[in-house]
Amino acid sequence: MINGMKDIRFNISLYVIIPIIFAGMTVLATLLSYRLTIYYIQQGGRAGWPVAFWGTVLSLFALVSGLLIVKFLIDPVKRFVDQTRTMGVVGRLDPDTDKPSGKDDDMLRFSRVFDQVTELLSKVEARELFPDIIGQSRAMRGVFNHIMKVAPTDSTVLILGETGTGKELVARSIHKHSPRHEKAFVAINCAAIPEGLLESELFGYEKGAFTGANQRKIGKLELANNGTVLLDEIGDMPLNIQAKVLRVLEEQEIERIGGIHPVKVNLRVIAATNKDLAKMVDQGLFRQDLYYRLNVFTIFLPPLRERREDIPLLAEKFIEKSRPGTKISSAALQIMMTYEWPGNVRELENTIESACLMADSEVQPHHLPAAVAAVAATWPDIQVSSEPPEDPDPEDSQPAASVEDLARNQNLDQRLRQIEISMIVEALARTGGVQIRAAELLGIKERSLWHRLKKYQIDVSAFKARRTGRKA
Repeated sequence: MINGMKDIRFNISLYVIIPIIFAGMTVLATLLSYRLTIYYIQQGGRAGWPVAFWGTVLSLFALVSGLLIVKFLIDPVKRFVDQTRTMGVVGRLDPDTDKPSGKDDDMLRFSRVFDQVTELLSKVEARELFPDIIGQSRAMRGVFNHIMKVAPTDSTVLILGETGTGKELVARSIHKHSPRHEKAFVAINCAAIPEGLLESELFGYEKGAFTGANQRKIGKLELANNGTVLLDEIGDMPLNIQAKVLRVLEEQEIERIGGIHPVKVNLRVIAATNKDLAKMVDQGLFRQDLYYRLNVFTIFLPPLRERREDIPLLAEKFIEKSRPGTKISSAALQIMMTYEWPGNVRELENTIESACLMADSEVQPHHLPAAVAAVAATWPDIQVSSEPPEDPDPEDSQPAASVEDLARNQNLDQRLRQIEISMIVEALARTGGVQIRAAELLGIKERSLWHRLKKYQIDVSAFKARRTGRKA
């Protein structure tokens, strides 16, 4: 290129180039047809055969050009899809899409493969970025996305979720991916500290501030300076201390008990609670101004019953932690998949630990706590229970809840939903996640099974992971 001349380049989208090409070919064909017709008429001859000949030539040219363009665009996509299927990266999604009858079927198949590959990559990313949080469901990947968006900022975060959903783990992940990750992370459980001690724990005190204050004590908010502080269970914080916390958020300064001068701090505040703060504001139990100051960016952690596809992964993780080498029977896994888990992940961890203590090498339904195993009483159409050990210890046996007891807390739709989920989970567990065989066991078409998997958000890869682990 000659010195001084600018290198002018234009990047034009294929969505613009391809329509322009076909439009140009149409205009060219129209002009040639018009000119040929006028020419032969002026020559006194008939224009029919020449126009038909050149029209055929132009049609063939357009056809070949279209095929080349389609081949140029579709062939790489087709190779990618075929290679991913050959490598086992993606599995069968629908029997009809495996036997395409036309280009529309190809496009649908490509679209679904891309969706599955995208989902697979997002799961890999979730495992790499959040190794401490077990969860690959769509709901949890949404939480991970929120974490990555808010972590680089200094915005105040409010984490909402039921007890045992892992709010502190999310708070630690936010800190880990923030610019403050090398500084302190201080977690304060506002419900575990008595009201009379909470203020001194948060703000500290000066020597002689009260009887017994023999020396200065630095509060936890001051210890977290330049780092992140988690105010866990903030819904249990007394109103008088809420006012002082609001000042910390607004002024970025604290005042020790008995102190004269305020102390400047640089804090990233994350609050967490299992309570409905908006309702507490209406009841006068929580300060409205503090609620609005905390509610800058909200992350809602879904309960375990809304992300059941994570249960197999969590169970395997807790087994490795509690008693490595222990297996889970498909019947026990089925019960755990349909139980409501009011205590969420914490309850699941305690259940696994208890079952591992009772089991020899494989967790069976009778090893599960009575409250969990009672779910099987609502399954009249399938048999999932295993034979209990011979001569069981009477002290270890616990009465199971009756169907009538469970029916008081469940309507017909909920029970039918649990039965359907349990049957699907049982079939997938028995077949190692192979959908064709699972559909045969259930007596339905694979397309019908696929729709039910989408409806109940059941992750088949979790069952395949268990099968792979057993083979290994």
